[in-house]
Amino acid sequence: MAKVTVYNMEGAEVDTMELSDAIFGVEVNDHLVHQAVVQHLANRRQGTQKAKTRSEVSGGGRKPWRQKGTGHARQGSIRAPQWKGGGVVFAPVPRDYSQKMNKKEKRLAIKSVLTEKLAENNFIVLDDLKFDEIKTKKMEAVLKNLNIDNALFIVGEDSENVVLSARNLADVETISPAGINVYDMLRYGTLVATKSSVAAIEEVYA
Repeated sequence: MAKVTVYNMEGAEVDTMELSDAIFGVEVNDHLVHQAVVQHLANRRQGTQKAKTRSEVSGGGRKPWRQKGTGHARQGSIRAPQWKGGGVVFAPVPRDYSQKMNKKEKRLAIKSVLTEKLAENNFIVLDDLKFDEIKTKKMEAVLKNLNIDNALFIVGEDSENVVLSARNLADVETISPAGINVYDMLRYGTLVATKSSVAAIEEVYA
């Protein structure tokens, strides 16, 4: 089992912690990591684009002029695509872009990223992270003490002040242990988790 140093909010070493090899010591599967990112981005697409085809545009129910003898090219409707105000050829329609991924594959992708972050020394464990008030400067102080400027904080459900203190920082995001995903973990350089969050992750993904 891998051992990591536990820090406090001042950046001082206060303890060590053993991490489960079943979560932080798996064989990294780059293919599943890529698949998880593609799925995450696809599932975020709204798919609400819409334009009208020639059958949906109002008007144009009769031929604008007779077929022959006018000198014009023959036309069947003023709502044909070549007319101003006509329908769109192969118009986009609402669709579902979401993709599916097996639970075991998704779990292995998350474990792969956690393992990689730990191997690259980009996984920091805090003994606790709580603020008695909402203050962005306090979060900035924690970042400075830990010598990081781009991080994803994995915090518990009772950390509302921490979440609100971090939301104005461009390169900082907070997430719950149950909400961790491959895309967000890869977006940020460093993962910072409290001891309780690590325990929650190991319980969910064991």
